[in-house]
Amino acid sequence: MQDEYDCIVLGTGLKECILSGLLSVSGKKVLHMDRNTYYGGASASLTLDQLFEKYRDGKKPPESLGRSRDYNVDLIPKFIMASGVLVKMLIHTDVTRYLEFKSVAGSYVYKGGKVHKVPATDTEALKSPLMGMWEKRRAKKFFVFSQDFDENNPKTHNGINIKSATMNDVFKKFGLADDTIDFIGHALALHRDDKYRQQPAVDTIKRIKLYVESLARYSKSPYIYPLYGLGELPQAFARLSAIYGGTYMLNKPIEEIVMEGGKVVGVKSEGEMAKTKMVIGDPSYFPNKVEKKGEVVRAVCLLDHPLNSTNNGDSVQIIIPQKQVGRSSDIYIGLISSAHNVCAKGKYIAIASTTVETSNPEKELEPAFKLIGNYIEKFVYTSPMMVPKDDGSSDNCFVSSSYDATSHFETTCADVMSIYKRVTGEDVDLSPPKKKEG
Repeated sequence: MQDEYDCIVLGTGLKECILSGLLSVSGKKVLHMDRNTYYGGASASLTLDQLFEKYRDGKKPPESLGRSRDYNVDLIPKFIMASGVLVKMLIHTDVTRYLEFKSVAGSYVYKGGKVHKVPATDTEALKSPLMGMWEKRRAKKFFVFSQDFDENNPKTHNGINIKSATMNDVFKKFGLADDTIDFIGHALALHRDDKYRQQPAVDTIKRIKLYVESLARYSKSPYIYPLYGLGELPQAFARLSAIYGGTYMLNKPIEEIVMEGGKVVGVKSEGEMAKTKMVIGDPSYFPNKVEKKGEVVRAVCLLDHPLNSTNNGDSVQIIIPQKQVGRSSDIYIGLISSAHNVCAKGKYIAIASTTVETSNPEKELEPAFKLIGNYIEKFVYTSPMMVPKDDGSSDNCFVSSSYDATSHFETTCADVMSIYKRVTGEDVDLSPPKKKEG
């Protein structure tokens, strides 16, 4: 441990493990430490015993739930966009060899008190009750525009000044109704609130293109999910780092991040100091460098039934747009099951999440609990949204943000790519790495 490293990474959350993997592949000498005895940090997947230990003060799980080791319950529930940045990272780093994925059976949206399938094919779109026939024609013109859109080709901009137009301007151009806008913005572009409507349109159009491209991959939904839970992802990137020379140490209490002249020079653990000129870590390792920007509430519900109105899907997402339940931000429900090796046979895990808006976070998830129905066990917890106060360039301590309430990993990857650029001065290289000899 008393060697000198190009970079020391603190915490084995997904962001930190991706970064240590990418830095190791690029030839950097990396030391990766975690105070916990397990990988994953805030983004770990827990067995049944670990879940009860964490949220039930060590109470024993009921026998009806089956064996503890059959469970891998995600603390940060998210699905993976099939054509998103995370998949590109997995493919280009060859981390896919450590993982197996399954497509998510369906995506649904809550409207007018009912759950509707987000259409996955032209036939489904024609039959869908989400829009009337005339509105479907207008929406079709919008979707053709979105698919053909190329930021660098003005011929595809349909007369819209793409540099100044907000998303509201684009919606007006196509004469879309409020309900359609709600559906597009929340069920396809996957915005959590309506702030996007006053923001530049390009981001939302790109999000819609990503959704459609992801959907085209598997035709059921735009999402995939790893067998054995999301906790497999940080471990897979940790293996990548180890192959390229990264050193891993779990159960290492971090006693001090050592500074000299305002810059980091090392990390002290158990009386020893590892030298470095750069440290990356999650917010829990840098309490003085982060500030709270809200909270996320999540609820894990263990079930013995699929969700109503989802065609008995073994994995689904339901989006409850904020306007449908009088909120400022959306509520998400993700369901997975024994089909993904995350729980005992015949059992299901539904996880609801949203951004906290009141002093009673659990009550805010009430619309989700009504859709989830009867549960065997329910675990509710809130997590602060911690963000770094600065970009890390002044002291070379680069801190990731907490995981937000989004239902996918695009914001996670944006944070990873931003930190990588600040650390190395280069964009993330997604071309395949050269294999080491021997």
